[in-house]
Amino acid sequence: MRRQRLVTLPLRSRLDSTAFVLGLLVLAAAQLRGAPAHAASKLHVIATVGDLGAIAREVLGNAGEVVVLAKPTQDPHFVDARPNLILDLNRADALVSMGLDYEVGWLPVLVKGSRNGKIQSGSAGSIVASTMVPLREVPQQRIDRSMGDIHPGGNPHFTLDPRNGARIARGLAERFGDLAPENRALYAQNADAFLKRLDAKTKEWEQRMASRRGTPVVSYHKSFTYLDDWLGLVEVGTVEPKPGIPPNAAHVAELINEMRTRKAAAILQERWYPSSVAESIASQTGAKLVLIQGMTPERGSYVDHIEEIVRALEAALPARAGAGTGH
Repeated sequence: MRRQRLVTLPLRSRLDSTAFVLGLLVLAAAQLRGAPAHAASKLHVIATVGDLGAIAREVLGNAGEVVVLAKPTQDPHFVDARPNLILDLNRADALVSMGLDYEVGWLPVLVKGSRNGKIQSGSAGSIVASTMVPLREVPQQRIDRSMGDIHPGGNPHFTLDPRNGARIARGLAERFGDLAPENRALYAQNADAFLKRLDAKTKEWEQRMASRRGTPVVSYHKSFTYLDDWLGLVEVGTVEPKPGIPPNAAHVAELINEMRTRKAAAILQERWYPSSVAESIASQTGAKLVLIQGMTPERGSYVDHIEEIVRALEAALPARAGAGTGH
């Protein structure tokens, strides 16, 4: 059963968790003293998740280094607060995060505990990727916990659309240039080279997936909104009855009926979620379960990550007669 977000836990659990983190801060405090400052010409960048880390590496090139906080197999909603993360943040010139409360359960207390003024909220080194992309599923009504794990600022899974990856690269080149003006031209050059490769691959991916446009699919979590929009897939339901709420028998039965009616071809699910329920639904509907790596692996390539996803979809989704060939 999927855990709920940290911020939705009962008060006692939140207090216990805060006490645990504070304990880690005490353990790390001695090591923080005397941490060496990094020269502005070689930026030390912390990224919260793998996709952001991979894009940041492309932009920095040899003029910086990137550390990613969340492991590629780890749900970024639930990252263990470890002393080494505090040390990484203390030494950072910049922190690149997703925003939209994606990391709200663990990142703010670590940033505060890092005692690093460069990356505190509102500082030049605090870079929020969600400010660089057009957002989807922004709630237009008042939200509350009965609606599930709704992100009040919009859906935060925007890096699965490579068009957003390109926007983030441009934004990072500008922000990194503000932090290290002597390298501004190099960051822009690196970003341009990356964007050229990414644009060519994006056109190739769209061509390869053109015959699957309009295919009905189901998602486990509301993770694939941007991916579906980019590739023209049609989400007809989710395994979770509401975002962040584990599936129950009544909802699963209703979903199976809907999938049979709409002839849903696949269930898309990030690998860090339990797969038993989705496997059962797939066996009863004839849909294929597509397990997707949610983030670029450590030291991996963002382009290779999207390529892996496209290949998995090509293998799972049948070509549709009469589907469009353009985007």
